[in-house]
Amino acid sequence: MSLSKKKIIVVGGGASGLCAAVCAARNGCEVTLIEKNSVLGKKLSMTGNGRCNLTNLEMNCDCYNPAARGRMESWLSKFGSKETIDFFRSLGVVTMSEDGYIYPISGQATTVVSALENELNRLGAEIVFGSQLKKIERTGEGLLVTTSAGSYACDKVIIATGSLSGAKTTMSTGDGYYICNKLGMNIKDTYPALVGFKAISEDIMPEAGVRCKARISFYLGEELLAREEGEVQLLNDGISGIPVMQASRAISKFVSEKKPVYALIDLFPDYSEESFEELVEEMLRLNDKRTISEFLYGFGNSNIADMILKRMKFSPSMKISNISESMRRNILEGYRKIKVNIAESNGYQQSQVTTGGISLGDIKDDFSFTKDEDIYVVGELLDVDGRCGGYNLQFAFMSGCIAGNSASA
Repeated sequence: MSLSKKKIIVVGGGASGLCAAVCAARNGCEVTLIEKNSVLGKKLSMTGNGRCNLTNLEMNCDCYNPAARGRMESWLSKFGSKETIDFFRSLGVVTMSEDGYIYPISGQATTVVSALENELNRLGAEIVFGSQLKKIERTGEGLLVTTSAGSYACDKVIIATGSLSGAKTTMSTGDGYYICNKLGMNIKDTYPALVGFKAISEDIMPEAGVRCKARISFYLGEELLAREEGEVQLLNDGISGIPVMQASRAISKFVSEKKPVYALIDLFPDYSEESFEELVEEMLRLNDKRTISEFLYGFGNSNIADMILKRMKFSPSMKISNISESMRRNILEGYRKIKVNIAESNGYQQSQVTTGGISLGDIKDDFSFTKDEDIYVVGELLDVDGRCGGYNLQFAFMSGCIAGNSASA
């Protein structure tokens, strides 16, 4: 093994692996990047609806899972949103801010992937496609990385194989958990996060999908698990949208355990109790020949009105003059407490990230393994997950760059 040029293997060509490989190659190391897909950055190219929300100017430790918050302040002080922006500028990727959300100015995630791949090619890194990690072991001379395409001797290895989350085409199967566990790392239970949920079959949902501003609260019995506000999607079989996805990490475990989790949706989040009561009183003064369906269509989305009437077993053609005032009040107040009983999540393939993973207690501040400083773990494999808005990609880029620089130091 050459002593003049350090050999580094990076396993996984996603966001964190690409950054780790670039940093190690820039520092003069002999870098081999191993990827089981036929292309690099497959999941990265799909993020942010293809726009790629790189990071967020409002980096806050509270935007990450509780297990990660104690470490995040130190990591972000070394490589925060500014460093991420500067790193991509060094690759020729110009960024722009939309209310603090940072995107490539091209509006294309493929720009980011191409810039990283072009840099690796420029630096002379070797890229091996269609090769899956099988084993990492110690030898007398260093480390031996065994893959489906062959074995590679190296001084350092950076494991960036990703989590269980991602479309089937990304081949996100969580292989790295098994490899890391074999090396002696502890794995926290994993669940899909940043994901939508299916309602139980008995719940009547809108026949057509509806997007609406709402406050959504998730409960387990009387216990409030999470509360978010924003554009909620009511689908014919469940719920989604940014607020649902933000809350998902707090409820996925209970849903997976088949606990009776339910959501209460308030379609008038900007109204106080007093102002909503005034609105209801105004509506109740309308007591004429219009149907209940006509009565409600001005109160909100027509598909929501149809859903509420079906849930309360009212015919849309009933005249409001034939419905008691107390019942009309119940119908109107129902818009603030639409109950959706959760049956299951939409699963790993429709989730953006995985909550849980390799325990941070096994990882040093430079992302090396506490029991073997020549082995690094970065990105989604770790027990780190953040909110929507660039927080997860920030962690991927940050962990990759810190590990790549440390391994090549």
